[in-house]
Parts: sequence; structure tokens; C-alpha cells
Amino acid sequence: MQLQLPEPGADAQSASHSLKTLIAGEIAAAGGWISFERYMELALYAPQYGYYSGGSAKLGKDGDFTTAPEISPLFGATLAHLATELINDSEQIANILLEFGAGTGKLALDILTELKSRGQLPEKYFIVEISAQLRARQQETLSGFAGLIEWLDALPASFSGVVVGNEVLDAMPVRLALKSGDQWLERGVALAADGALRFEDRAVADLPVAQIPDAAELPDGYLSELAPVAIGFMRTLARMIASGPGAVAILPDYGFPAAEYYLHDRSQGTLMCHYRHHAHGDPFYWPGLQDITAHVDFTAMAIAAVEEGAEVLAYTSQGAFLLNAGIGVLLLRTSPEESLQYLPQANAMQKLISPAEMGELFKILVIGKNAEWPQRMLRHDRTHRL
Repeated sequence: MQLQLPEPGADAQSASHSLKTLIAGEIAAAGGWISFERYMELALYAPQYGYYSGGSAKLGKDGDFTTAPEISPLFGATLAHLATELINDSEQIANILLEFGAGTGKLALDILTELKSRGQLPEKYFIVEISAQLRARQQETLSGFAGLIEWLDALPASFSGVVVGNEVLDAMPVRLALKSGDQWLERGVALAADGALRFEDRAVADLPVAQIPDAAELPDGYLSELAPVAIGFMRTLARMIASGPGAVAILPDYGFPAAEYYLHDRSQGTLMCHYRHHAHGDPFYWPGLQDITAHVDFTAMAIAAVEEGAEVLAYTSQGAFLLNAGIGVLLLRTSPEESLQYLPQANAMQKLISPAEMGELFKILVIGKNAEWPQRMLRHDRTHRL
């Protein structure tokens, strides 16, 4: 079925064609087939042409999707207050912040603006960013804090402080696994006779289906995602935390624990594409011009963190997390009587916390070491579901 989506401009189409040519060349060099994980990596991160490597706007009203920091500065302000509390309550946690995958820099700007207004700026704010295009945009957004911020190409080996990774895990490439009779096949990418990209399923030896609980019980034709890249990232993050004197990592994203992720009814997985605020399921639509994501298996992420020496401090919904952290108190810094200022802020907060909006779809996984996690933050905790 033809997708009814806005047509990209001529330059964007040219860039997408160039990326498709690059992908087709890799498929041919690999013998006619590559894993979907490799395709997704190229579509998102190929130099110059990948979605996160090209020059188009990704976030906000002019981009393809909107994240929590783009909705309201209260999101960053709430994280700023919580980070300060964690640092002040632990002698082991340094007054340093680290953000992984900072997007436009809006979250960093909101956090630092809030901390500056309180006279509590950190000693350093690190940003790990692999996209040169996004890094340049962040540097422009954060020019007022230039002396405080240092950009890194990768996570350091050891770290003490507070880490934030907002919607990082969902953008990491995934493998696709298909149940076929009593075996699992890997769904990869090949070329049709006319040169179009298409799915093709193959038997491979290293498909890590152990990530799927009760995999043998799932029905024939069941399709889902496996996340070795995200699991590898969590292992690196946990080792970094476990190697230092004390740290906390706060990871907001959309997803489920494994028991809810691999439901019989969720038989075609969670893969989703975002193009100009339209969500659809075709990952081959204009490669490089759309985001491709998959929901996060938070159980797999938590297990990886624990196996590398970190602790799971909390797992809860975004709505519960923000309310426990005091977002409502921050909203009331603007008087309800000042309706022109108050109502837009209240409506934006409602999008962040409402179960019908982002409040339930998004979860927060928190891992750490030598950290005092506030007792109030455990209200409505769901760690037992992991």
C-alpha cells in the first residue's frame, strides 16, 4: 500500500538515493543480504547521508518527532533538581553531569538554565555525541554555557556524577527475529529484481533469541526485535558506573519489561518509523530521511547493567517519576492566576505525565552505584516487573 506522506524536497530525495546506493552496494558485497541491524545502522548513522548524520531537522515542530524536552522546560528543570539532590545526598557522587545523545541540546539547556538560576551549576557537563551535525547544533544552542560543556566521542571508562540518556536506547539498531516452525530466522534486507529494498528471512547461527522469554511457546510467524547493540551499550554504561566511586544514570524511553514486550498479541514487533510527525511501519521509505526506532526491552537492559556491577535503583512510568520528583511544585512557581503563562505550562506538563499521553508509554530505568535513591521516588515503582 502506498504511504500517503509529505513528499521530501529534491535535495533530500537526492541524499536518500545516495544512501540507498550505498546500502545496495553493501548488500551486493555481502552476497545479497545484510541483517536489518546493519541496514538500520546505515539508515540512521551512515556518514553524510544517515538520518542522524545528515543536515535536516530531526526534533520539534519542524522535525519528525517531539521529545519531552521539546514539549516543556519543566522536564529538564525536574531532572536538574533531582540531580542536585542525588549529588548533595551522597559523598560518593561528584557534581558532574553527563548526557548521552543530547539531540538539539534543549535538555542540556533546560538543566543548566535551572541550575544556574539556583546558583548550583555543576563543575562540568559532558555530552557524548557521535553525530557531527547534532554536535554543531548543540554547540550553538549551548553557546551561553560554552566553558562548562565538553563534548566526548564515547563514554569514559570511569565516571562519578549523574548521567542522563533521554530516548537513547530506542534509536539503537535492532535485529529482527521471525519464528518459523520450530526454528528462528533472522529477517534481513536484500534487493528485489528492480533494485528496491526488501525483507528476506534467513537461518543464522548467532541469533540471540535467549533474550525472548518462553521463545519456544510463541506462535509460528511471530516477529520481534532483539537488541544486542543496546545491551552492549548498557554493559558499557554499567561498567563505567561500577568503575567509579558513585554515579546514577537516568534513562527515559518507551518500552516494556520482557514479559510485556514479547506478548503473543504483539506478534509483529514494535518497529516504528517517524517522518514529519507521521508514524508508520515502512523502514524502506526514503532511507536517511526518517527515524527508525523500536521499543526498549527494559528487562534485558536491567540484566545487562546488573551483570556488569551496577544496581537497578528504580523502574517506573514517566508520569510517576516526574510527579515524585516534584514537577508539580515547579509548575506552581508560575501562579495559576497568571493564566497566559500558567495554562500553556500546565498543558505541556499534562502531556508529560498523563497516562493517555507520554506518562505511561514512557518509562524511566535508573541504575547506579553508591547512590541514595530518594524514598519518595519509589512510589509506584515497578522494578518487580522487570
